[in-house]
Amino acid sequence: VQLQASGGGVVQAGGSVRLSCSASGGTFTRYAMGWFRQAPGKEREFVIGINWSGDSSYYADFAKGRFTISRDNVKNSVSLQMKSLNAEDTAVYFCAATRLYGTRRDVEYEYWGPGTQVTVSS
Repeated sequence: VQLQASGGGVVQAGGSVRLSCSASGGTFTRYAMGWFRQAPGKEREFVIGINWSGDSSYYADFAKGRFTISRDNVKNSVSLQMKSLNAEDTAVYFCAATRLYGTRRDVEYEYWGPGTQVTVSS
């Protein structure tokens, strides 16, 4: 499965951004999808995940109430909507695929996209 994220850029503090991730080369519905992020000098961390059908999701504490994940199994895509952004959200965001819904461990995600940069300016 090949993944490609898009939609990153520079956004002002308090603003919103939507990231998209398109999948190809595999059976998209076999996989739960997740988003991770990596800020400069920090380890990669789990952000949010969604099950194969799109009716269940789970997220890191910092994402609650601000980030939403959705998927379109017709278009083979998953999206991350982020709002109320702050400087701590500045990071490279990665989409990833796993067959282990509910995991937050990056080692259990099999496929990764190259990441897209989100920079929150104050």
